[in-house]
Amino acid sequence: MTNPDYIIIEAQEDGVHVIGLTRGTDTKFHHSEKLDAGEVMIAQFTEHTSAMKIRGKAKIISAHGIVESGSKK
Repeated sequence: MTNPDYIIIEAQEDGVHVIGLTRGTDTKFHHSEKLDAGEVMIAQFTEHTSAMKIRGKAKIISAHGIVESGSKK
């Protein structure tokens, strides 16, 4: 990948989970982070990461716009 996409994840509550999913024939979890309210993570799609799952209330900013995920409660 010559120009991989980045996303910014800003936790809006404690305990937001960011889970990286692998590429290939079998999609599997390969990395997980837990963010607390106000914490920001900058993530990148790579040759190994094809998708991300975000569980909890967060603001996700990318080149495609801004999306807010719902609360895990």
